[in-house]
Amino acid sequence: MTTLLIAFGSFVGFIIAYHTYGRWISNKIFGLSARAMMPSEALRDDVDFIPTKKEVIFGHHFTSIAGTGPIVGPAIAVFWGWLPALIWVIFGSIFIGAVHDFGALVVSLRNDGQTVGEIAGRLISRRTKLLFLLILFFALTIVLAIFGLVIASIFKIYPESVLSVWIEIPIAVAIGFWVYRKGGGLLLPSLLALGLLYVGVYVGVYYLPITLPVSNPVVVWTLALMTYCFIASVLPVWTLLQPRDFINSHQLIVALGLLVLGLAVAGFTGATDLQASAPAIAKIAPAGAPPIMPFLFITIACGAVSGFHCVVSSGTTSKQISCETDAQYVGYGAMLLEGALAVIVILACCAGLGMGVVGEGGEVLKHLDAWHTKYDPDTGWAAFGLSQKVGAFVEGGANFINALGIPIELATGIIAVLVASFAATTLDTATRLQRYVVQELGQTLNIKPLTNKYTATLIAVSLGAAMAMIPAPGKVMGTGGLILWPLFGATNQLLAGLALMVIFFYLWRRKVNVWFVAIPMVIMLIMPAWALLWQLFNQDSGWAHPLLAMVRGDAEWVWDHKHLLLTIGLATLLLQIWVVIEGVLLIPKSRGVLEELLERK
Repeated sequence: MTTLLIAFGSFVGFIIAYHTYGRWISNKIFGLSARAMMPSEALRDDVDFIPTKKEVIFGHHFTSIAGTGPIVGPAIAVFWGWLPALIWVIFGSIFIGAVHDFGALVVSLRNDGQTVGEIAGRLISRRTKLLFLLILFFALTIVLAIFGLVIASIFKIYPESVLSVWIEIPIAVAIGFWVYRKGGGLLLPSLLALGLLYVGVYVGVYYLPITLPVSNPVVVWTLALMTYCFIASVLPVWTLLQPRDFINSHQLIVALGLLVLGLAVAGFTGATDLQASAPAIAKIAPAGAPPIMPFLFITIACGAVSGFHCVVSSGTTSKQISCETDAQYVGYGAMLLEGALAVIVILACCAGLGMGVVGEGGEVLKHLDAWHTKYDPDTGWAAFGLSQKVGAFVEGGANFINALGIPIELATGIIAVLVASFAATTLDTATRLQRYVVQELGQTLNIKPLTNKYTATLIAVSLGAAMAMIPAPGKVMGTGGLILWPLFGATNQLLAGLALMVIFFYLWRRKVNVWFVAIPMVIMLIMPAWALLWQLFNQDSGWAHPLLAMVRGDAEWVWDHKHLLLTIGLATLLLQIWVVIEGVLLIPKSRGVLEELLERK
């Protein structure tokens, strides 16, 4: 019953927050107007800029920001206990994450759909634009690597999910042409597509699971996914991105409905017990694991607050919003829905997974200690296994759905397809966003070849694939995904802090109340910087130790994954410090002083 009460209370809290805090920010702070001219109309090109119904753009935005972030993060973080994770998800998504996403979207809408990096160049300083773009480049490269590996790992572990994920692509393209070239309706075709997707799940589970006859299928699937992302990134958004995301938004509604109903049945029947399955606050964390402060706020990024979301808000979503008042529904609302998804993940990874723990005699065990895994400080989160953490949600969620009488094999297939589809939408959106960043870097640095969208996309997918191939120590290629996770979390959260700084200066220059964004900004600048410093220099496993040993003459240079983490982590930290210094120096002289006007090309 505890599980059910937590889920119900969280959902009610999110609904109340949307209609109170979200509405206050929308009306009193930003003053959204239905009469404002949107970039999608003013700069319409039917490739990137295209007016879109709010229901459709909500589907694109939500599935792009959700991905596997709110799945992997909570699945790892609950080894500190489910209560700290739950508190951070609920309050973080309401007061930090939703403010961040909503604010970035509105500021971009009022700057011709520019990315936060471009806007920072006018709101803070010209140097800030380049610094911001470099941070975005690092962060998105890691996103591409991790999310590509997540999908490839799901395909390997759950071959029943492969068919549905791939058949969704031609179906989405057909819907895109039907709606935008033939003028047809969207709702009925998307519901039909959803039905075909679940037929694919059934066929994949019982008749056609797809496995690759190779020794390392993760590498092959990752390369195939990157090839798909190249194609998806250069196509107009209406051909694949929008219709696929709309289908996936329906898939989410169905899957979340099944999960909540299953959770309710399990709660009422006593089949699940959160308190008996996992500790609310872990008395003993795995040996060598990083401290809960600040790493809780880094490990759980998506689901509470994520810098990647500001790139989606200002990179693709702002180019498709057709009415300014839709921004609260899309920006603030989608983040709260992601918070609700993260709550379900926490409950599934603890109470749900506990439903499936069976003893040697066949009895169902009420206690779950799956999170008391040994933590290896040398390999970091990779010791926990990327596939195991995604699998924790898949198996736990399947147990909830199984409580409804749906066969466990089919329930597992439904959740596996959900996770893979979400990760795929994030992956192709991230590729498009990285293409924008590379092109903007080309313009800023006056390197003409980088401004070509095909060259920029090739650079994006090539670097993402190369990072995805990193092996965990002593293992084969494509196994080191979670080595990158603490780096992803830290750089991602630093990006959130910097995006909040851009929102802060937008309001500060207009003499608008800023406390609601200033407090989250300070939190999201301090926590990830603290985490990066700990990871760089802690005495047991700091990324800087191999370099320091080499400088002292205690060791010769030998390739180690820590060199990559050190390079990107230190560069990101230095860039952030530079941006913050620029901002602090600007605060006393920018109050009430509007930035230079935007020059429309």
